[in-house]
Amino acid sequence: MIGLGRMGSNMVRRLSRAGHRCVVYDHNAAAAQALAAEGATAAASIEQLLAKLPSPRVVWIMIPAGAVDALLKSLGGALRAGDIVIDGGNSHFADDMRREQEMAALGVRYLDVGTSGGTWGLERGYCLMIGGDRQAVQQIDPLLAALATGGSGASTAMRGYLYVGSSGAGHFVKMVHNGIEYGLMAAYAEGFNLLHRAATQRETQAVDAETAPMRSTPPKRLDFGLDQLAELWRHGSVVSSWLLDLLAAQLAESPTLDEFAGRVADSGEGRWTIEAAVEAGVPVPVLATALFARFSSRGESEFANRTLSAMRLGFGGHVETPAKPAS
Repeated sequence: MIGLGRMGSNMVRRLSRAGHRCVVYDHNAAAAQALAAEGATAAASIEQLLAKLPSPRVVWIMIPAGAVDALLKSLGGALRAGDIVIDGGNSHFADDMRREQEMAALGVRYLDVGTSGGTWGLERGYCLMIGGDRQAVQQIDPLLAALATGGSGASTAMRGYLYVGSSGAGHFVKMVHNGIEYGLMAAYAEGFNLLHRAATQRETQAVDAETAPMRSTPPKRLDFGLDQLAELWRHGSVVSSWLLDLLAAQLAESPTLDEFAGRVADSGEGRWTIEAAVEAGVPVPVLATALFARFSSRGESEFANRTLSAMRLGFGGHVETPAKPAS
């Protein structure tokens, strides 16, 4: 395993607990030593890592997408025909297709594995979406089975991993998965924001002097805490999900979420999903809106909002209502 961040380290732990021998490397030597204390074999360099592996070697990479090409270049001269290289990070599927051809010229088999599970993967297992050479996938099946969520079923999909197609397919499926994730998160966020405002705002006020009041106002008494409402929906509701479980846990600790600034980053896969949809001519308005909402959360719509105020002042003399001081 090369790359021992939060996911890479926990994947090593899960593999080790299933009886697999893991050789580990990270530019942060302390991360490798921490896993060595738990039974893994630490390597001081990539060359040393390769030397410690029996042939054919299986090298799993868990590093940022932008660093993969440089790593593969450094690996190239030391790899042998029959070795398997797996990119389990969040690379772009088109890069996988190019890399597969580059590795094939060396006799090396390259797999792209979309990996979902985050920091809970050690406990729950991972969901693995696998692209590349089918024979190589069959060869590493014991590794995939150890990492995945497990269980029983007629297909590997029921156990948490699935071969989804040729090179690039794994990361393409994971890309769309992440786009859907953005949309689900945005829906929960918008719904809970409405509930929060309705529960805390006792009087509905017009936005400005010319805006008519809402036709209907929330009930005078909304007697619930968001933490309890999230907990309720986890039990029997059609909107129950693991995302809701995570939100309910956060609300239980901090019902007002005051420690969060609300600046939401995006990993890049949401953008790639929208780009793929445009190329295919497929409408994905929910996924696109969810991505743009993340941009807005980081202040990227601030000038647009000032532009709106300027135009309203210009055509109608509408003076912008001063913001209320934070309470």
